[in-house]
Amino acid sequence: MEGTEVAVDRVRKVGEGTVAVDLPTPDGWSINPGQFVQVGAPVDDGFVVRHYTVSSPYSGEGFEITVGVDPEGDLSPVLADLDEGEYVSVDGPYGRSYYEDEDSVVVLAGGPGVGPAVGIAERVADEKGAQNAAVVYRDVEHAHVDRLEALRDEGARVVLLDDDEALRGTVADLLDGAQVFVYGFEGFVQEAAEALDAAGYDGEPKVENFG
Repeated sequence: MEGTEVAVDRVRKVGEGTVAVDLPTPDGWSINPGQFVQVGAPVDDGFVVRHYTVSSPYSGEGFEITVGVDPEGDLSPVLADLDEGEYVSVDGPYGRSYYEDEDSVVVLAGGPGVGPAVGIAERVADEKGAQNAAVVYRDVEHAHVDRLEALRDEGARVVLLDDDEALRGTVADLLDGAQVFVYGFEGFVQEAAEALDAAGYDGEPKVENFG
């Protein structure tokens, strides 16, 4: 992998089976919340690379990625066990579905989509006011709950759904001219499109399909 080698600042648990990894921002990088980076590390006799979406609102000196840890995964358990000062390679940033100074946002997040959701919502809350940020987040075990609760306390609209709860019916009251972002796997992205259609959303959502 071509990229930049950086030393890990911190790895911390942010939910059941989820960690956040803090990394220094390489020189010349400009990262917007919602973009993603390639992260690579040695695994056994090889080198494994995966994509992770940035979950921090800003990235001046450092940025954060949120990693769902699959015990059987190739890279996520390795990242979760990293110590401060150990090295990974990063390349990027990539992606077209990221925050671009919109005045108000609604972020629909499934599973690992919580990473960009909190980053974007915090950026909007800081620059435009928390009342202009909304997050609808569905997962089996919710991550970044402390950040989501802080956003709610500031005045953002935060809806946490269990994994078996439908999106339809939860978004109509949140739209009101906002830019919609959708982050999640294929099934969630399709359900989000149907929920937005049912709610009469006539804008163009920014969508990142995790496959």
